[in-house]
Amino acid sequence: MARTTVVIATRNRSASLLRTLAHLSELAVPVIVVDNASDDDSVALVRQRFPQVLTLESAVNLGAAGRNLGVRAARTPFVAFADDDSWWAPDALERAEPIFDEHPDLAVIAARTLVGPSEKPDPITPLLRDSPLGNGVAGPAVLGFIACSAIVRRQAYLEVGGFSPVLFFRGEESLLSWDLAAAGWALCYVEDVVAHHHPAAERAPGGDLVERRNAVLASWMRRPVRSALAASLKDPRAFRAALPRLRAALRQRHELPEHLETQIRKASGPPRRGG
Repeated sequence: MARTTVVIATRNRSASLLRTLAHLSELAVPVIVVDNASDDDSVALVRQRFPQVLTLESAVNLGAAGRNLGVRAARTPFVAFADDDSWWAPDALERAEPIFDEHPDLAVIAARTLVGPSEKPDPITPLLRDSPLGNGVAGPAVLGFIACSAIVRRQAYLEVGGFSPVLFFRGEESLLSWDLAAAGWALCYVEDVVAHHHPAAERAPGGDLVERRNAVLASWMRRPVRSALAASLKDPRAFRAALPRLRAALRQRHELPEHLETQIRKASGPPRRGG
């Protein structure tokens, strides 16, 4: 019986989504697609070609928080995220499950991500592998990951509320990582668990600013005022971009434990690169 469900949040990318589902169909695990209000043929094509996949339709674009719908619908103890341009190696989930069993306080396995046909390691790989936080329960301890190559313990994910709708998309993993660590959960990089990522040659414009905006918002949501102010003053353009969402962010503000703030500073901010 499958113990891991793959959850994909997607919007208007039917071609790459179908390619990803073809790869995932080889794993014989449940797959849930959360469609973020696509206006292309994504939903119809998935239901036609992959009827075994559970497709959830959101009436609005929820961004990264769309994954929360998929996790709530999953009926397995573990959830592996994928994007519509990524998939898991054939043995990845089988390798991850015993690690979770051995370490009941482990909430996230950050996998090694191989990019494109050449399968080059993602630039985040050395940052995770050589984490300044040292060894954790199952590998290097981390306070960041790429969502499309992360496997989570469903209980832990739901306990902290999943991805924040305030951030919407890009850099959303940092806040979730902090919340999990604050709740006493461990996050580790595991080299032998592998995901494949084949991003489009051209990325949507403005992504870097959105990611920087979210770093500012996450600071105001969790870090001490002095740290949030420093982040805002360091990047005025990102702060201006954050202003429309700042009130919502402050409504959800609660500071992290001091020891965790120390770890964040030690890591110079959790490693991140868009998934």
